[in-house]
Amino acid sequence: MDSMATNASPAEHEEGPVARTIENQTAKIPSDFWLWAAGASILASLALQFTGAKKHSVFVGQWAPTLLILGLYNKIVKVAGSDRVNG
Repeated sequence: MDSMATNASPAEHEEGPVARTIENQTAKIPSDFWLWAAGASILASLALQFTGAKKHSVFVGQWAPTLLILGLYNKIVKVAGSDRVNG
């Protein structure tokens, strides 16, 4: 197992200015936002399903996993930071 671990120092893998800027801006968004947005997507999808707009329902329903992944990424960046060298 230990042979699979990488021993790269943080200075070898720094974030670029675009990623750093995006992370600084999205870190201002509360973590709850992503959860509520995913929940709203699910409810909107259900409403569209019941009104007969099945294609729109599937489209909106597929937003939920994306929003949850964005929320997870946002939380990881807030807690662990993506680039402690420049942080």
